[in-house]
Amino acid sequence: MSDQSLRVLITGAAGQIAYSLVPIVARGDVFGREQPVTIVLLDIPPMAEVLNGVVMEIVDCAFPLVTDIVATTNEAEAFTDIDYAFLVGSMPRKQGMERKDLLAANVKIFKSQGKALADHAKPNCRVLVVGNPANTNALICSKFAAPKIPPQNITAMTRLDQNRAIAQVALKAQCPAREVKNVIIWGNHSSTQFPDISNATCCGKKLPFTGHDETFISTIQKRGAAVIAARKLSSAMSAAKAAADHMHDWHHGTSDMVSMGVYSDGTHYGAPKDVVFSFPVTICPKTKEYKIVDGLSLDDFAKEKLVVTGKELEEERSEALAATELSS
Repeated sequence: MSDQSLRVLITGAAGQIAYSLVPIVARGDVFGREQPVTIVLLDIPPMAEVLNGVVMEIVDCAFPLVTDIVATTNEAEAFTDIDYAFLVGSMPRKQGMERKDLLAANVKIFKSQGKALADHAKPNCRVLVVGNPANTNALICSKFAAPKIPPQNITAMTRLDQNRAIAQVALKAQCPAREVKNVIIWGNHSSTQFPDISNATCCGKKLPFTGHDETFISTIQKRGAAVIAARKLSSAMSAAKAAADHMHDWHHGTSDMVSMGVYSDGTHYGAPKDVVFSFPVTICPKTKEYKIVDGLSLDDFAKEKLVVTGKELEEERSEALAATELSS
């Protein structure tokens, strides 16, 4: 067992996603069964009592790998010396709220957390933004975490969309989900995302591809809304699993193509510059650095979908940056 404990921050820690995520992290499914962790939980002051209840449950689980638990409503305390962060907490969209209102509310949160990263976190910490709108929240966070934290170290979660797409492919092909590879999510974690199975394989063999299935694409794009309609709550369990998958692969590395929302420098697949865009990546086990997979073929249908989702991200960026300037 490692002598050094990883300091892992989970924000929005009194919420449903965190409630599902904490035990996955605590039992070693993310960073390894021999890696001790210090669990740091952050939420807003009105949730302090609930947060204390979460701590009680973690204690009662007696996780062998958990060396310490820190629960706080203070950002400076939460972000101090962290190695990894799951930024789950965000302002949810409420009835009657326009997208620009949602972006303006989240700008304040992720501007503050970006500054906290710059002021208190380790310079090589790795950050996953789960709270929606995840891509643009990650972008805003990265701008205020810089230059201490490089933008490459702040990513957004599109693994939930990838997992959903893999599951649908597995159901249709009647094969285990673990055998489905190279399913790609392009662009924004929103209804403009492009789930792409043109490179997908099953049991090591390329799936037959005769063209993009628009019913399949729509199913993945709207899956979150369908879960809310059925469950009357958001998809917390699957979101937590996806966050764990994302961070597991980032920590351990993977030669499989996986989807991550990462900073775009404008040189890959025509994606806009200075947005957080979901690409297929592989991750080096030694350096823990991801690399965008280049050279994949995109047909005209796919290129058009990437343009649409890229434009949405540019619009979100403009609205969020305007809100940032107003709230400076």
